[in-house]
Amino acid sequence: MTARAPLHLHLWHRFSASLSSVGERLELGTVTLLLLLASATWGFIELSDAVFDGKTVETDRALLLALRSSADPADPLGPGWLEEMGRDVTALGGVAVLVLLILAVTVFMALRRLWHAAALLLAAVGSGILVSTVLKAVFERPRPDLVPHGSYVATASFPSGHSMMAAVVYLTLGALLARVEPDLRVKIFVLSAAVLLTMLVGISRVYLGVHWPTDVLAGWTVGAGWALLVWLTARALQRQGRIETDTGG
Repeated sequence: MTARAPLHLHLWHRFSASLSSVGERLELGTVTLLLLLASATWGFIELSDAVFDGKTVETDRALLLALRSSADPADPLGPGWLEEMGRDVTALGGVAVLVLLILAVTVFMALRRLWHAAALLLAAVGSGILVSTVLKAVFERPRPDLVPHGSYVATASFPSGHSMMAAVVYLTLGALLARVEPDLRVKIFVLSAAVLLTMLVGISRVYLGVHWPTDVLAGWTVGAGWALLVWLTARALQRQGRIETDTGG
């Protein structure tokens, strides 16, 4: 008669089998995205608490003034053409540029008959704009008043809408393009370019004096988190066969 295995070994085998089953359903990439999304959410909550408890005031002021002439805070560092370039870069996170870009990509997807992927992209950007608007209305942080604004502004300061939407659009598009590109070097280039564009837009907002640095950091955090959420949604829809395969999963 075969001896019965100890209870703790039986439970361990069942636990191992359960982990294996979960691993089959949640691949490493998905788990990584979930962890990054959780980190972005936690980071935004911690940052918003610090900002509105007044813990970032000195840092915000110091970083903003570091981009200004010590002799005249109204004058950004560098020659006049650099300030003009700052306005050009900041426009890459503006509504007009992003809408035109998304419309162009949507038309391209439609021509490729990637209807569901196009719908997901439009939903991601549209909902991202809505989230940005709601967050600004909730927090109602005033714009910096230390220096003259180098660009027109009409909304609250926290989080930076340009920084957030640049992250939503460029990171989402970068991830989609990297997914369908087989060459690792091209993948790295595409994702690096998306990150660089997002960072430059945010830095330009501080350089032009229209945002506190923590506004930009919050925008990056929320935007990256939103892009991760969209990416997770795309992966789930692909597994269900509800989104075209060559848009990524």
